[in-house]
Amino acid sequence: MSRTSYLFAADGTLSGAIDGFVPRQAQTDMAAAIEQTIIDKVPLIVEAGTGTGKTFAYLVPAIESKKKTIISTGTKNLQEQLFHRDLPLIKKALGSNSKTALLKGRANYLCLHRLRQHGGNSNLLDVTVLGELSEVRRWSSSTKSGDMGELKSLAEDAKVLPFVTSTTDNCLGKDCADYEDCYLVKARRKALDADLIVVNHHLFFADMALKDTGFGELIPEADLVVFDEAHQIPDIASEYFGETLSSRQLHDICRDIDVVFRTVLKDAKQISTAADKCKMIVADFRLYFPENPQKGNWRQLLQNEEIQQHLSKLDDSLKILAEVLKLHVGRDKDLDNLYERVVENQGKLERLTDAQKLGVSLWYETTLRHIVLHLTPLSIATKFASFIAEPKRSWVFTSATLMVDNAFTHFQRQMGLMDARTLSLDSPFDYPKQAMLCVPRFLPEPNAREMRDTLLDISIKLIKASRGRCFLLFTSHATLKAIAQLLEGKIDNPLLVQGTTTKRALLDEYISNKHAVLLGTGAFWEGVDVRGDDLTCVLIDKLPFASPDDPLLQARIEDCRKGGGNPFAQLQIPQAAIALKQGAGRLIRDENDRGVLVICDNRLVTKDYGKIFVGSLPNMQRTRDLNKALAFLDELNSSEETP
Repeated sequence: MSRTSYLFAADGTLSGAIDGFVPRQAQTDMAAAIEQTIIDKVPLIVEAGTGTGKTFAYLVPAIESKKKTIISTGTKNLQEQLFHRDLPLIKKALGSNSKTALLKGRANYLCLHRLRQHGGNSNLLDVTVLGELSEVRRWSSSTKSGDMGELKSLAEDAKVLPFVTSTTDNCLGKDCADYEDCYLVKARRKALDADLIVVNHHLFFADMALKDTGFGELIPEADLVVFDEAHQIPDIASEYFGETLSSRQLHDICRDIDVVFRTVLKDAKQISTAADKCKMIVADFRLYFPENPQKGNWRQLLQNEEIQQHLSKLDDSLKILAEVLKLHVGRDKDLDNLYERVVENQGKLERLTDAQKLGVSLWYETTLRHIVLHLTPLSIATKFASFIAEPKRSWVFTSATLMVDNAFTHFQRQMGLMDARTLSLDSPFDYPKQAMLCVPRFLPEPNAREMRDTLLDISIKLIKASRGRCFLLFTSHATLKAIAQLLEGKIDNPLLVQGTTTKRALLDEYISNKHAVLLGTGAFWEGVDVRGDDLTCVLIDKLPFASPDDPLLQARIEDCRKGGGNPFAQLQIPQAAIALKQGAGRLIRDENDRGVLVICDNRLVTKDYGKIFVGSLPNMQRTRDLNKALAFLDELNSSEETP
């Protein structure tokens, strides 16, 4: 028996050390494949169905190998769960004394310099920020880690955060007087010294992008890199391989210049005047775009003469600001840093307004107050393939949703991993017994006017049959809001609607209120783990094709066409199939779960490509009869209520 087989066996190490551990062949197979990858240094892609136990399957061989390891997860929540729950359990079971570290992005750590800088500047802050600043100041005197997540009384999007945390732009690095006490520096040093570091994808690729310029040092070199929730990587990596410039960034620079003028360089009034002028031009630039948040084609908009004239004014104002700041370089470390930021953003503006640049999408997105310009590569495959080629390491990419139409080709093509080994492992759950998939008969076309009435009718029936306990998942905020409003007054169950409070607060309320119904869009399609009779029904309004108005998708479609490809088959279907698998995956989370998945889109039946979507879903019972699905829920809830 191999070492891996023994560890995962019924009478092995993990069974003896972890209460409730049940051996699963798929889990053992995955661990053995990773063990081989560590030896051979050949990239491995693993789709492990829900319930495989993939976290243990990669942690055990990683710790056993005694190799320097980075584990990258999809979100901060998963990162913390892995570090605080799963990792200590495995380390104890294996009797390992390996050093581990949790590393977050710099925006998660208190910056002592900025806390002090804004602490004496109360006239620039509003009442809300001042109150939050007092909380941060009190907490700062007792924290050991400086991790803002410790401060539970502070909201995730608290207004004070930009004032007390740093960015790569405004960090002074080794020139900072607080460098030796810096919480981010301490966290980095701990990571450098650790055998296994837990990060998230955004942090990993932010650091990888910095390595291109010779500054990346946040994530230390490793022998083994494991990406969990790897289906998210192509989009996240694209973001960091491109460039962005936002009006918020320029606004923050102008605000920071004003702080330096008011606190340190009171004789340099011209820097404040130049910053105010620049801030006004940036604010005026936002007025050229529609009031409501949207995305659009920036390359097209660059042909607009008015936009060109305003960009010229913005460029001139940045040049003047740089010249004025240059006169005072050497007088203050913060001002020196601000000069560098202005010059860097001048360069970014030039690159983001070059309409002739090929192989990239130039697009914009707006919020109510700001505008963000993006330059995103249409493909990261070549760049990523060269990144992982040297030095030779072991790479593992795993998720429950990587395959489309029973193949890994889509993910491999996106990532430049055509030579990687692949492994597909089915879920251990008994889907035919545990779940039913229903695509109701007589559905209108997805975009037909009468579809909302149909969705409302089906939702009411499902809520009644499941006694609440259901997720209604939508592909658009407009449909979500419309159904939420229509349901008001027609059902007695409490409605929890995405957008009314934080995701965490909605989930907590849903779990505590046994008759609640949760309505959500993208945020609830993945990364949500509700088990047992707390969730017995998931409704999905239609196939989650990306919006055809998305400028990045449009650019990729055009690029695919130019290469002689079929963008619908190669881009849009695979992307939507993976998203559908993620949404469907909310229903059955362990071997005791039972429930119904209802997808209100007749294209699953009427279109040839519907077979790809259905084939990508778990092998549940299938029906077109909504009454059968309702009977399944009735029976399920009746049996749970019977003592």
